[in-house]
Amino acid sequence: MNPSRPNPTVARPDSVGTAPKRLAGLDGLRGIAVTLVAVYHFFPAALPGGFVGVDVFFVISGFLITGLLIAEHRRTGRFALRRFWQRRALRLLPPLVPLVLVACTAAWLIGGDVLVGLGWQVLGALTFGYNWVSIAGSTSYFDTAQPELFRNLWSLAVEEQFYLVWPFVLFAVLLIRGPWRRVALVGGLAAAAMLWMAVLYHPGSDPTRVYYGSDTHSFGLFAGAALALLLAPGAPATPLPRLRAVLGRARPWLGLTAFAGLLAAAWALPATGAVTYRGGLVAVSLLSTIVVWAAVRGRRFGPSLDVVPLRYLGERSYGIYLWHWPVLVLVQVAWPAAAGPAGLAGLPAGLFAGIVAGALTLSAAAASYRWLERPVRASGVRAGIRRLSAAASGSVPRRALVAVGMVASLLVVGGTAAALVTAPRETSAQQEIDRGQRAMDAAAAAAVAARRAADSSHRPLPGGSMITAVGDSVMLASAPELQTSFPGISIDAAVNRGMRSAPGILAALDQAGTLRSVVVIGLGTNGPIDEDELAAIQAVTGPNRQLIMVNAFAERDWTAGVNATLADFSARYPLVELADWHDAIAPRSDVLAEDNIHPGPTGGQIYADTISSAIRLLATHPPRGPLDVYRLGE
Repeated sequence: MNPSRPNPTVARPDSVGTAPKRLAGLDGLRGIAVTLVAVYHFFPAALPGGFVGVDVFFVISGFLITGLLIAEHRRTGRFALRRFWQRRALRLLPPLVPLVLVACTAAWLIGGDVLVGLGWQVLGALTFGYNWVSIAGSTSYFDTAQPELFRNLWSLAVEEQFYLVWPFVLFAVLLIRGPWRRVALVGGLAAAAMLWMAVLYHPGSDPTRVYYGSDTHSFGLFAGAALALLLAPGAPATPLPRLRAVLGRARPWLGLTAFAGLLAAAWALPATGAVTYRGGLVAVSLLSTIVVWAAVRGRRFGPSLDVVPLRYLGERSYGIYLWHWPVLVLVQVAWPAAAGPAGLAGLPAGLFAGIVAGALTLSAAAASYRWLERPVRASGVRAGIRRLSAAASGSVPRRALVAVGMVASLLVVGGTAAALVTAPRETSAQQEIDRGQRAMDAAAAAAVAARRAADSSHRPLPGGSMITAVGDSVMLASAPELQTSFPGISIDAAVNRGMRSAPGILAALDQAGTLRSVVVIGLGTNGPIDEDELAAIQAVTGPNRQLIMVNAFAERDWTAGVNATLADFSARYPLVELADWHDAIAPRSDVLAEDNIHPGPTGGQIYADTISSAIRLLATHPPRGPLDVYRLGE
């Protein structure tokens, strides 16, 4: 998202593209939008759909930028592209560069996983290509395990790419005769992006590609542009006078209804659900367009949005958006307890981190607005620096001020360089996952060699030979310890796997004749689960097998629900037992990787021990067939 809009000074309330005048309601609407996004990131359980604030900004941006270009075209008959892009860079870069330098330096001082991938993140941030760099690197916007420092800059990239191309498209649009045709063409571009998002989205998969893509997520920008064309001088009027009168009277109520719809979407839309990418975000963009229309054309609705707190936030929305995510990540990695299940200072999990990050974000944004954005906007970079120096030299000697500025600049530049040079290639969690994968590969190779060397005589199977384990990256990281505790165990574990994949995996193993007497499922980390998925798992395992469900330990919105569902499910059936990984690892979270999810060797042994305990409890209800699985001590 890019709250760094040009000032909403495109026109008087009844037209766009004429004499500059502040447009009512847009600062307040920006304040609301940035609040939605910040709350979504700081306290995700409180506002699950707060990410829609990004789409509100897209509509505002498309509306204002198009209005500015139309006004210039009316005055001069052309677009001064070089000047246009210089203004955009002047508006965006002065606050962005200090953010990157300060955040990288802080990350270097903290060290660890937050440095992973920092080089490509800085490249994406400074080239306004963050979205495509992320897509190429297969990173996920929805991955809470990896502390990606500049993840929020994806939307800034989408908007800047739009600014690069849109003037050429708009110039061609303005050559078309007939205002309605122009609006229809831009509306068609919005519809094409909407359809492309719906086509590329695959239910059940990570939606980062369609969420990040400039080609799939630009419909809000086009919707705002279409509104600017509708409100420009000479734009198409509503053909029926009576309809115009009705719309005029109903405008504030339509705006209020659309605004209520936006708040409902911020509460209800799921971040990864099909409804979001096949209509939900489109609806948000349309509702935002109605709110903008009602604000800039109305006499009461717009000013009602510009109440002092919202206008304050809206004027500083660019700085708030830039700083809020890196600050949150740095707070969480600097004080893991602030984000962990145990909480800090007596506050619930995650609340302390959100409060501290919120306070730091508002302070940084206020400083950016006062000392960077306003001076540069008013006077340019050089003149802004001179004004800032003159203001500060009133209380501080100029030489001391220059010395302090030079030292601070050298520190953050040096810290950034050190962060880029020393950044590790993998997170600590990935290292543990790789360790588990190597152990699984070695076990598979040993099994092949054992089968080749085996003679025809029957030998007793080790206990693990009766266990099939299907899991996610937590099980994968624990694979070496599972193999030691249960020799011969069959493990099928993969990164980012959820419970919905289990029935298909188990059915394939059953059909191949390789599904064993005891089935261990560890798939609660990566998303919520439901009874239908558990029933499908039980249908595959049948009455002749025992089932062990491993619960989850992760600071994620769905963890509590997953664990409650698994506990209830295991309590209802005698052949199902719960392996309580959550309670076993909670007092020993220090043995987990920096993401506070994936176990190292000690944590992996705790994971194996929880399964061993569950197997011992199941021994009172043995499955039909060999009982070698219970020979855990042999």
